[in-house]
Amino acid sequence: MSESPPPSGPVSTPTAQPGEVRIEADEAATALAARRLVRADAQPWLNLEIERRLGQKLDFLRIQPQRVVDWGAWQGQPSPELTRRYPKAVSLALQPPALRHADVASAEPTRGARGWLKRIWPAAGGAGSVAIDESTLEPATAQLVWANMLLHTVADPVALMRRWHRVLAIDGFLMFSTLGPDTVRELRRLYERCGFGAPAQDFRDMHDVGDMLVGAGFADPVMDMERLRLTWGDACALLADLRAWGVNAHPRRFAGCRTPRWLAGLKAAIERELRGTDGRLSLSFEVVYGHAVKPVPRARVAEQSSIALEDMRAMMRSGRAKKPEGGV
Repeated sequence: MSESPPPSGPVSTPTAQPGEVRIEADEAATALAARRLVRADAQPWLNLEIERRLGQKLDFLRIQPQRVVDWGAWQGQPSPELTRRYPKAVSLALQPPALRHADVASAEPTRGARGWLKRIWPAAGGAGSVAIDESTLEPATAQLVWANMLLHTVADPVALMRRWHRVLAIDGFLMFSTLGPDTVRELRRLYERCGFGAPAQDFRDMHDVGDMLVGAGFADPVMDMERLRLTWGDACALLADLRAWGVNAHPRRFAGCRTPRWLAGLKAAIERELRGTDGRLSLSFEVVYGHAVKPVPRARVAEQSSIALEDMRAMMRSGRAKKPEGGV
């Protein structure tokens, strides 16, 4: 990932609760990456390729969702994979919160519905593509939440998973992709040997991501991953793609501005150390795919029990509310 401005101050990472795993990332840097993406003419080609591969995993999904949320639709439109597969569904495109900053607020967020129509179209139940704000999403109304290449860009992924959980209806389905720990491993080794600091934030193993899903309330998480080897003809092309895909959000990255001399040294090191026998520069990318289900809430029996009203309604609507644990 490309160099980002030096850390503006101490970065606080929330203390993990039992069963949770936290990813450290600089919030200012992740917001910068989001603003870059929304200004781009098109999504990065790597994101589009992973989107295509993630879409293939919808083949086994038997439900026909009526409402789909594309969580992290960078340019205000839902994924073509979703609109193609579910033409009768209302497809809601939700941009990352960082894009609501003042310097991008004036940008046109979507080619879809605007103003009052944008607010009433999702409630009308008809098919269409609508750009929305997260605050307008009603809880327990979506049958599918889709998040392509988003999870590794946020500072608190567990909090994001809980928001996904809130929006999904009972038996609703979550499907997402993210980067894994072997991503740009060659560049990490190069940076370490040269004393350059960290080139990117740390990415979590798929097993840790599965633990996060369970901690956020999801059931039956299924994780898998694949490794991609991407190649370039020269260092300038490699760095241009990394810059388009994101920024260095490591909270302990190099605390200063790089110089042209440093950049020239980085390019020379890349040419020297990353060129393979085929004459191409190459980097590894680990892509993690996951899906999970929002289960029926379960009430526990105690001398005094309580359950959220929203969960109780969901249990009753499901038509198959389970007995409390320990019940007879």
